[in-house]
Amino acid sequence: MPYDLWYWPSIQGRGEFVRLPLEAAGIEYRDRARDEGAEALMDDMEARNGWRAPYAPPYLVDGDFCIAQTAHIVSWLGEKHGFGGESEAETLGLIQLQLVVTDIVAEAHDTHHPVGTGDYYEDQKDEAKRTAKGFREDRIPKYFDHFEAALGNADGPFVRGQGWSHVDTSLFQLVRGLEYAFPKRMAALSSDYPKLHACADAVEALAGIADYLKSERRISFNEDGIFRHYPELDAD
Repeated sequence: MPYDLWYWPSIQGRGEFVRLPLEAAGIEYRDRARDEGAEALMDDMEARNGWRAPYAPPYLVDGDFCIAQTAHIVSWLGEKHGFGGESEAETLGLIQLQLVVTDIVAEAHDTHHPVGTGDYYEDQKDEAKRTAKGFREDRIPKYFDHFEAALGNADGPFVRGQGWSHVDTSLFQLVRGLEYAFPKRMAALSSDYPKLHACADAVEALAGIADYLKSERRISFNEDGIFRHYPELDAD
């Protein structure tokens, strides 16, 4: 049976970090809320209880088994389907990098909602400008330095070298998301991180990803998701 992926139907969001390795590996799944709507997602999540119940989407269902939290899901998928680590040390290293991706994604979101997620962007514009400036100038280079170093430890475009992992698909989504949100800053930094951009390009060229990106299943970046383009928050 195919997996059931539950996530909000109108945005890429954190669900996209799960979709990408599924698509790259050619794993069958159903994007349930896109088929049945957000209300079906809320009904399904409300029906799940116990200490292993998901706190929030995305979550993935395999029969009676349900797993939540983006980094947790993709790491589990990697180990089950062959795009995780080949040893305990490599597995843990990939999870560690995946959690760093989680950190920068959260900071990227906070550039446009630094005060509160329940408030409109227009109500926190001044704070967003200050937060975005620090993120552009300090935080992106600090994270990218770390990813560039990680990609320099093997012979090939991916973290593990020639074979892609769940970290590589997440780095692709991160790079493309930041290129959408901060095109001026990302253009100014592009030559400083050749390995990171080579990784993103190599992921984009994977057959499953290339087909997915051309399909209607790939929702465009928009101003309702994590990565939002507000020109006033960008600079080189």
